[in-house]
Parts: sequence; C-alpha cells; structure tokens
Amino acid sequence: SKVAYYIKSNGFVPLLCACDTFRSGAVEQLRVHAQALDVPLFQKGYGNDAAQIAADGIAHAQAMGYDAVLVDTAGRMQDNEPLMRALAKLVHVNSPDLVLFVGEALAGNDAVDQVTGFNASLAQYAGGKAPRLIDGVILTKFDTINDKVGAALNLVYTTGKPVVFVGVGQTYEDIRNLNVEHVVRALTG
Repeated sequence: SKVAYYIKSNGFVPLLCACDTFRSGAVEQLRVHAQALDVPLFQKGYGNDAAQIAADGIAHAQAMGYDAVLVDTAGRMQDNEPLMRALAKLVHVNSPDLVLFVGEALAGNDAVDQVTGFNASLAQYAGGKAPRLIDGVILTKFDTINDKVGAALNLVYTTGKPVVFVGVGQTYEDIRNLNVEHVVRALTG
C-alpha cells in the first residue's frame, strides 16, 4: 500500500491486484488500503489461481488505462514448496516488469538467508524456463534499526540488486528511497 501511495503521489494511477488467495482476510485487508488510498482493486477472492488472477488484473489495468499494477502475493517462506511454486508460476506466466522481495530490516542477516532461498526457489520452480529472480528489495521497519544497517548492505551484496524502498513508519507516506549517505555514515561513524 505504501508503494501504491508513492506511485499515486507521483501522478500515476496504480491498480492493486489481490493475489494472496491463501491467507484469510488478505483480500479484505488490501481492500481497506485501496479504499483509504482511493485506488482501484482487482480481486477474485480466495482459493483461485494467483497467476491467473494476476493475468486478469493486468488485462483489466490495460483496458482501463491504469499506469501500474501492484500484485500483492501471499507472504512466502522460501521453504514452503506449494507457495513458492505458485509464486514462480505467477512470475513466469505474467513476466512482470519488476519483481521485488519485501523483507523486514529487523530480520538482520536472516533476511539474507530469506532472499537467497527466495531466489533459489524461484529458480528451482521455474518449470524448465530461464529463471526470473528478484530485481530489487523493499525493507520494511527500516526506522527501527538505528545504526544497524549491515543487513541492507549484505542484501545488496548478496543479490547484486538495489534496495528500492525502505519503510520508515506506519503511515502510507512513510516510504523512502534508501539514503546511501546515511548508510555509509552509520557504517563508518
């Protein structure tokens, strides 16, 4: 929802696409955010194929002239095979412009293990196709780690991908680009 706010505040119209068909209440939670942000929501409920919902949502966004589609998927642990297979299918069927890994800054170096496993699972479940891995990282709760920014640095080093955004609070507005100077000062200061 913070990314939707960011996109909307920059003059574009995002569509939120509810592809978390696993977690009870996920669609309703996303609906609350869509209403609060006054952005459209595409959803087909629970128990459906997330890859097909994303494809239908993308087609709907194109037909309506929306500028971006934000596909909200179930939170995934890299060792949950059925969920990782579903995510890999969604990515490979829909060929998104951007695949972002969302992790908590509080996880520290566990986040490195998570993203490594996440990419490995995407590659493993690619179904014989060239694997599509992550393009970047969003770190939530970045405001709670003070000078402990090593995990962000390790994520960038391990993946070779940038930290695209950091969450720095509870409101929609609390999303920022990573301030590299702040990270360097925290590491050397």
